[in-house]
Amino acid sequence: MTSIKVTLKDLAKMIDHSLLHPTMTDDDIRRGCELARKYDTATACVKPYSIPLAREVLAGSDVRVCPVIGFPHGNSTTAIKVAEAAAAATAGGVEIDMVVNIGKALGGDWAYVAAEIQAIQDAVAAHHAILKVIFENDYLQDEHVIKLCEICSTIGVAFVKTSTGYGFVKQSNGLYSYKGATLHHLQLMRQHCPSTVQIKAAGGVRTLDDLLLVRSIGVSRIGATATEAILEEAKKRGVGEQPVEVTIEHSALAGGGY
Repeated sequence: MTSIKVTLKDLAKMIDHSLLHPTMTDDDIRRGCELARKYDTATACVKPYSIPLAREVLAGSDVRVCPVIGFPHGNSTTAIKVAEAAAAATAGGVEIDMVVNIGKALGGDWAYVAAEIQAIQDAVAAHHAILKVIFENDYLQDEHVIKLCEICSTIGVAFVKTSTGYGFVKQSNGLYSYKGATLHHLQLMRQHCPSTVQIKAAGGVRTLDDLLLVRSIGVSRIGATATEAILEEAKKRGVGEQPVEVTIEHSALAGGGY
């Protein structure tokens, strides 16, 4: 067991409230943005066509709009990703989450991967936005994760991110499974990025204890759909405006304990 000192705002500002499921309607996205506004999260993470709606709901709040690019599989051409990122930033996206070309990473075409990330970084920076780079770690080996960290660190992106939440891997039995953020990968990413590059955990961070655990190892942002449950649990455990010591009790990311 370990404990950390936090406020409710500290926790809320770690969360990108995720509104990315393909079945979400405009009404769903509106309600999700209203929830993000209610809990004062860092961002509402939306598909690019939802940027105007998100801006409307979040106007006057401190919650930023975070669109995704090349989502969820990163397979668009670099030119299309650059155009999509520039358009998203122009439309009001302040933080941009892009997916790397996973096949190029697996194939070791690092020049392509680096050039694409650099081009998108340049495009969003020109519009005063910041870039988060999604690796989709479920598809990768440690050496790929480390190399992507090195590339992103050299380019100077704002964040590296574990997953989209939709990187399902086909198993030998024909079924698909998904891990998302794992403690191992988060520690690996923190180890191989300088402090100037932040870490975002996405996929599988579903409880307050999960959030506290990743915070304790240097993660500064998560993508979550369980925002309300996480922050309401924090309130129940005495987290409010003033810093309090909170014990990490049973995070699933640590195998059920810590």
